Amino acid sequence: MDLINRSIEIIKKFERMINTADSDLAEQLVESSAPFYTPASPEPLYGGKGYLSVVHWMRQGFSDVKWTIKDMVASEDKVAVHWMLTGTHNGTFLGIAPTGKHISVSVMNFYYINSEGKVTNDIAAEGMIGILRSIGAISA
Repeated sequence: MDLINRSIEIIKKFERMINTADSDLAEQLVESSAPFYTPASPEPLYGGKGYLSVVHWMRQGFSDVKWTIKDMVASEDKVAVHWMLTGTHNGTFLGIAPTGKHISVSVMNFYYINSEGKVTNDIAAEGMIGILRSIGAISA
């Protein structure tokens, strides 16, 4: 398999990992020193366990949260992913009480993949604004 197709397959497995919160898959796919940033933590979170803590944080506010790949562009060591993030705001999120509103937010991430086939970095376009608009926390 060439490196571009390998990168695409890694991100398809990554989609399964975040939607199932599979810790074994997270350890397989994410470099242990890879930093991830979230509004829930002032410090970066690291590795597969750190990435899944972001997933668990999202599930506190949206128990049915789901990420779906809409489009991908890949090179040998980078993949740009257009995600559709959906869920129902049925738990407190960033201090905002549940509204029961359904969200559907377009999110863009860039994933960097090392020679061992593990994600080493995730750069996210600002999707939080879309989430906050969807639950009525800020106006459009």
